[in-house]
Formats: sequence, C-alpha cells, structure tokens
Amino acid sequence: MHTIEAVIETRPFGDTGHESTRILFGAAAIGWTSARRAEATLGTLAGLPINHIDTAATYGDAEVRLAPLLATERDRYFLATKTGDRSGPDARASLERSLERMGVARVDLIQLHNLVEEDEWQQAFSTGGAVEALFGARDEGLCDHVGVTGHGLRIARMHARSIDEAPFASVLLPWNHSLAQIDRYASDFEDLIATCAARGIAIQTIKSVARRRWLDESDNRYSWYEPLDEREALDRAVRFVLADDRLFLNTSSDPRLLELMAESAGNRDVAPPSDDLLAEDRMRLGIEPLFDGADLEII
Repeated sequence: MHTIEAVIETRPFGDTGHESTRILFGAAAIGWTSARRAEATLGTLAGLPINHIDTAATYGDAEVRLAPLLATERDRYFLATKTGDRSGPDARASLERSLERMGVARVDLIQLHNLVEEDEWQQAFSTGGAVEALFGARDEGLCDHVGVTGHGLRIARMHARSIDEAPFASVLLPWNHSLAQIDRYASDFEDLIATCAARGIAIQTIKSVARRRWLDESDNRYSWYEPLDEREALDRAVRFVLADDRLFLNTSSDPRLLELMAESAGNRDVAPPSDDLLAEDRMRLGIEPLFDGADLEII
C-alpha cells in the first residue's frame, strides 16, 4: 500500500480545519461482521493512509471495536459518529454513550443520523431538541462540530433546509453514477453541494459502489445493498465520485472492498471515466438506484 500513501489526496474537510483524505473509512464495515473479520479490517485500515473514520451509535458493535485502535491512534484520525435520537436529552445521552464505547473524551464530529422525515425534523429543531443539545455539547467540548446525514431521494432538499437552520459543518448523502441519471435528484444534489462549497460545509457521499438492492435477501452478508464486485466497474464508480473535488467518499459497509476502494481513490493519475463506459457498466451489470422516491425510498 505504499504507492497509495504516496498519491492519495487530502482536502480541507469544509471549514473544520482538518485535511481529510478524500476517502473516509465507513465503520459500518465492522459493525455486524464477525469479531475476527472486524479485527482484520481494522488491521487493513491501519496500513492505509486514511485519516478519517465515520461511525454511528447504531452500527452494531462498530464503536466498541474501534476502541483499541483509538486507544493508541486517536490523534491520527478525524473521528465522526452519529445519533438517530431527536430529543435533546436522548441525543446527548447517545453522544455520551458513544464516547464511552470508543474510550474517547470527544469526537471531532457528531451527526444527526438520517434526518429526512418531517416529524423527526421538526422535533430535532424544536426547543429542547437534538440540534440544540448537540450544539450545546459542542460548546462544552464533547465534540468539535455537528453535521447531518441521510438517505433517499428527498435528502438533498432536506439537507438544504437543515443547513439554512443551523451552522452544520458537514452533510452526508448518497451519490453515484446511477443516481446521477435521476434528473431531479442530480439537480437537487448539485444545488446542495454548490451551497455547501460556498459556505465551507463538507460534503460526504455514500453508496458510491452500490450495484442494486439484493435480488435475493439471503445473499445479504455484509451490506443491505449488493455492492459492485467487478474490479474495473468498482474503480470507475469510485473515480466518478472523486472526479468532483468538492466531494468526500465513505467506504462501503462491505469490508472486503476497503482496500480496493483505497486503491481506486489513490489512482489519481487516471482520467475520470467516460459517460459511455459508465453507461455500459450500468447496462451490463444491472446497476440501478437504491432509491426511487416511493417503494424503494426506505432502507
């Protein structure tokens, strides 16, 4: 992996003051797998030049499994976690549990997880809600920044609304060349990231290497969606996202793909993939959006 270390790119993570690698470790990859595979995945991570970890309170055992690495390497990583709680007391308690599980005194970023439904949005932003509590925790030094995440085709518009209401440091949402074919989502996504870039808000993307939802749920071993497993198509999918210098890319919840995605992220001397090649991948491999705004909107 030494060649990756020599060429992998870093960029300012919004206005946080941190220079993050363009590819971030998605710790969902260690949440539900076996302890042995999780340990091996963290061993792989330790050998990669990735300096940013993204986890969540609801990622199975991920936070607990990160604790040994963070005990010796905390200063190496920008550390982000998430809470799905919407009330202030619950969100504060969730953050405190996350700190305890990971064995750290603070995180660099705490994010409101999947804030897309109207009733949850109203509760989170109400007096005594999660937004108020998490910014209060920031002021107390339990976290340095607050962000917001989400899934589905409505999330770009909801994020635009959220960042108008509170000074979030980052957003996180799905993006890949399949979703880019949905005109409304692509337009909403571009509007959001243009606003974020202008305001110094970091933009994290997920689902870059998603192929489709599982055709047979019994095949679901590591991720709720079927990832790309063809090397060249995966490489093109990663390079499609990273061709936009405004974006960061979170690695897949399939731990087998971590090293391959890191290699693709380090392959900066290769031109972005052509639209024709990406269209060929979509047709040949049956790549399709994970979300449709209706029946397939909920994960």
